[in-house]
Amino acid sequence: MRADSDVATVRSPCVSICALGDDDICIGCHRSAREIADWVLSTDAERLAVLTRAADRARRNNPFAT
Repeated sequence: MRADSDVATVRSPCVSICALGDDDICIGCHRSAREIADWVLSTDAERLAVLTRAADRARRNNPFAT
């Protein structure tokens, strides 16, 4: 988690389609409920790791994704 003096610059991938599937993954941004809840306190490095995992999930769950 980041220190109070750190400013995170990686923006949220939220696309305002907020609904968790049966697998506890948001159908809009492909983050888990835990990743969404922890986002505000995460460092940029942690956020980038979340974005990588979310992109992997999006590719796995979308046969049309490249």
